[in-house]
Amino acid sequence: MKPSDLLISLAAYVREGEPNVPSPCVSVCRINPVAQQCEGCLRTLDEIAAWGRMDDEGRRGVWRLIEQRMADAKAVGLTP
Repeated sequence: MKPSDLLISLAAYVREGEPNVPSPCVSVCRINPVAQQCEGCLRTLDEIAAWGRMDDEGRRGVWRLIEQRMADAKAVGLTP
């Protein structure tokens, strides 16, 4: 499964309101110097660093941002 496909699946799981929000990490840990976000999970360094201290609602907020970033990338013809 491609990392982007895994992100899409995990995002759907989170959107359903499941408890214990999973990390979006897909083990492709490279920071894009232009976008300033991970090329695998699309989180910023600040989001990655704060993840362990976030409650589930904060984590769901990050997932919403990831979904928006995926949609933005798709809209301009990029694959996250």
